[in-house]
Amino acid sequence: MDNSQSGNGGFDFDWIVVGSGFGASVSALRLSEKGYRVGVLEQGRRFEDADFAEKATQLTKFLWLPAVGLRGILRLAPYKHAMVLAGVGVGGGSLVYANTMYQPHSDDFYKHPQWAELADWRSELAPHFETASRMFGVAAYRDARPVDGLMRELAAELGVPQGYRRTPLAVYFGENGKTVPDPYFDGAGPARTGCVRCGQCMLGCRYGAKNSLPKNYLWLAERAGTTVLADLKVFDIAPLGGGSGEHGFRLRVRRPGLWPGSTREFTARGVVVAAGALGTNELLAACKRNGSLPELSDRLGEVVRTNDESIPAATTGVRGADYRGDAAITSSIFLDEHTHFTNNTYGDGGGLLALSYGPATTARTTPGRWAQFLWAYPGYLLSLLRRGPWSRRTIIFTVMRGTDVALRLRKGFGPGGLQTEAVRAQSDGESAVDIARRVAALAARKMNGRPLASLGETLGSAPMTAHFLGGAVIGADRERGVIDRHHRVFGYTNLLVCDGAAVPANVGVNPSLTICAMAEAAMAHVPSTTSATRT
Repeated sequence: MDNSQSGNGGFDFDWIVVGSGFGASVSALRLSEKGYRVGVLEQGRRFEDADFAEKATQLTKFLWLPAVGLRGILRLAPYKHAMVLAGVGVGGGSLVYANTMYQPHSDDFYKHPQWAELADWRSELAPHFETASRMFGVAAYRDARPVDGLMRELAAELGVPQGYRRTPLAVYFGENGKTVPDPYFDGAGPARTGCVRCGQCMLGCRYGAKNSLPKNYLWLAERAGTTVLADLKVFDIAPLGGGSGEHGFRLRVRRPGLWPGSTREFTARGVVVAAGALGTNELLAACKRNGSLPELSDRLGEVVRTNDESIPAATTGVRGADYRGDAAITSSIFLDEHTHFTNNTYGDGGGLLALSYGPATTARTTPGRWAQFLWAYPGYLLSLLRRGPWSRRTIIFTVMRGTDVALRLRKGFGPGGLQTEAVRAQSDGESAVDIARRVAALAARKMNGRPLASLGETLGSAPMTAHFLGGAVIGADRERGVIDRHHRVFGYTNLLVCDGAAVPANVGVNPSLTICAMAEAAMAHVPSTTSATRT
């Protein structure tokens, strides 16, 4: 956007940011600091700390399904090849994320052919990783509980004792339960309360310890002038005057749910689409399909990633067993340069998740898996009634890989009118699912328990993933990508994509920090309207 375009000009905002997750909040803060009038449109609601669920069974607080009145923080999107978990609400995925802030270490990401020719990405992103880490107060977990000891044992037994890591976390540990003035931004941020070690981070932190976006980027953005409008789902973006965006954009919104009410419209000189990889793909696909953004590259939806993930579990019936962590994730094991896995806990509040799992099967064919599952599942259900709290005696693992496994999104019967197609599968060696089964089986043996697998993985070919990526990726031109190296959409002016949809390759680690660093890099190339102080 040209510096001279910062005046009102009849627009509601200079920039509208669609979404309020990681890339969105970075964009909102940096654009506000550059002197622009910024509006953020978020389909979910605003949560105060006390509003989050204490248990996953509190569905109206935990799950997002507005058609039946559920307006929580977690959306489930079932596709043919993946069950996608995504965050919703003011703060996006940071409300439900596990506070884990790894920087990708493998060249699988930085030198992927999709974008390698455009920059030395390791060097280009390094200062932005540093900034994002500072904004989130990232520090390695320092304590230990039985689950961390088990993870050390697993690393040794898997032949990689040196692969054990204390996880870098975005949590204010401080003094347990004690509220103090802002410890991060010289008093400009909110008061914070020391972590109470409940391990329920992924239900939403009720205590103010989790370093989520409403505590850092989004908090500061609002105080810099950003306007956040919740409960509004953007369903259409179109250039004004029929051009390519040089005259601005019109956005049409409505309240999500079965009875959305009347449509509202907002105008802006520029738009940052950052509705999360899932929401951004759905929105842009709809705009291309209905003719609002006809010049979008045909590569839209072509390079979609799941971080090559599988999320198994291991559970035990041993009386008194307690595998909760102080935080959702506290330990990691790096098996090689491509693969690592973490422990995950929901504290005492995740019992409902037991119904999304079943006994792991060993058969290689779908009929064989079904037969084994149907034989073992009744006993598993009975064990839920007879034994202690499932989420206390169970460890969930997230296996992530930086491999080149990919999907594509096509129009079809699925979430947002889209469905997945397989593009590139694992060509040699163990798949993520194979590794997940091996990890869960080994853990179960050490716990004197049993390995579990997600139902989608057991009964079909849809492993769970909490890290849906790509679909509107960076490329050299519109024949190879949807956006350029500065996240500008090919074919349009002042239209950017700054969220997980832009990520061109599996990162092999939790991608939150990567999304923030990439958004920081993109915002660095938007000119300021006035000189301003950067946070």
